Amino acid sequence: MRSVQVSKAKGPLEIVERDIPEPGARQVRIKVQACGVCHSDSFTKEGLFPGIQYPRVPGHEIAGVIDEVGKDVNHWELGKDVNHWELGQRVAVGWHGGHCGHCESCRRGDFATCNYAQVPGISYDGGYADYMIAPIETLASIPEQLSAVEAAPLMCAGITTFNALRNSGARAGDVVAIFGMGGLGHLGIQFASKMGFNTVAIGRARDKEEELMKNLGARQYIDNKSQNAVEELNKLGGAKVILSTVPSGKAMTEILGGLAANGKLVVIGASDEPIQVPTFLMILGRRSLVGWPSGTSIDSQDTLSFSVLSGVRSMNEVFPLERAAEAYDHMMSGKAKFRCVLTTGN
Repeated sequence: MRSVQVSKAKGPLEIVERDIPEPGARQVRIKVQACGVCHSDSFTKEGLFPGIQYPRVPGHEIAGVIDEVGKDVNHWELGKDVNHWELGQRVAVGWHGGHCGHCESCRRGDFATCNYAQVPGISYDGGYADYMIAPIETLASIPEQLSAVEAAPLMCAGITTFNALRNSGARAGDVVAIFGMGGLGHLGIQFASKMGFNTVAIGRARDKEEELMKNLGARQYIDNKSQNAVEELNKLGGAKVILSTVPSGKAMTEILGGLAANGKLVVIGASDEPIQVPTFLMILGRRSLVGWPSGTSIDSQDTLSFSVLSGVRSMNEVFPLERAAEAYDHMMSGKAKFRCVLTTGN
């Protein structure tokens, strides 16, 4: 099979031939049809995540079909045989690539914050390949209404924005601002609008971006380059939630003043810059700042189902697997509109 691997930290993406892997007892082999190219793939490419063993195949936005099942996959029953995963079934795998089951978070059922959580493409080989192996606890079933290319980006960009918004505490009609109009932001706009929020998009006016974001569901667009976003939000009474997708601690610091009383900045954009929190702003208005990880496989399932029900779709640029390095560079340049997806031809 073909795999696109990184042989060492900061090394190039190179396509190699490998033997097709065999699944373990509670794993499945997936014939990959599509894999999203996510900014977090830079963790593998640049060696930014602790403990990565090289060579490593990146990719954690995976969509395909089950090609083989491990011997114990369909025998974890209570009193009878329950067949949950079978050959030919369409499945997807996201950031949550497995959990230990015995740490305190897992014992409380909070698998997304497992102390020993695994990530495809970081902890083990991911979806930049013709085949990959995944534990059964990572699998989500792909609805027939979604193609593999449509499903793949929903496994990280989709679930992260959807899950953060539905757990944000915002209610229908509340002002919810989506800060940043990239791969995460364009999905956040759609989810927020379909959830019934008074959705405000905050971006930097790329080509016809205002018109596009309003077409995706934003009721108002704030150009953060020519307008004061905090002032514009306060004209609306402040935002109940600001979903921050930007990879800039400085930008997140500056937007805090746009929160309403009891408002919440929800951080899903990773940055190596600190967020500086003005204490009186937070105390006097009971404002808060929280982070949100993606979610587990059932959250992925919910994301796919909601996307079908509501018509939310990622806007993608599609590349064949052999052009993975080009797709990665295009994504990292910030010029992608809005997600890059690799296809294998399987």
